[in-house]
Amino acid sequence: MAEADCLFCGIIAGSIPSETIDSDERTVAFMDISPATRGHALVVPRVHSADLLEIEAEDLSATALAAQRLTRRMKDVLEADGVNLINACGAAAWQTVFHFHIHVVPRYVNDPLKLPWIPEPGDSDEIAAVAALMRGRS
Repeated sequence: MAEADCLFCGIIAGSIPSETIDSDERTVAFMDISPATRGHALVVPRVHSADLLEIEAEDLSATALAAQRLTRRMKDVLEADGVNLINACGAAAWQTVFHFHIHVVPRYVNDPLKLPWIPEPGDSDEIAAVAALMRGRS
């Protein structure tokens, strides 16, 4: 299933040009046109799913495995010091293309990327209260 107005569906179909670097029966990986670092790529399922909440389990698994395969290649070929896998689910989480995708971002010791938050200790009572909500207890 493809969505007519979906950028990534167009890339998968070949109607929108891309630098495809890997593909299998369920996934396609291609270079990001606005890379955060050298080698930044995207892995997408061939079947259109808007986001993490919509993707079928088999496609999610295949996409994660393709991201792992690409990570190994980045460490070897690009000599990346590390790799971030990033998924945004919803506009509030910075999702801009509504076709599930995983950013595979090679990291280098002196690259310019920073965490989007400053890690610091949270309120333990609030953490416990949210944990209770997530477990289904209030």
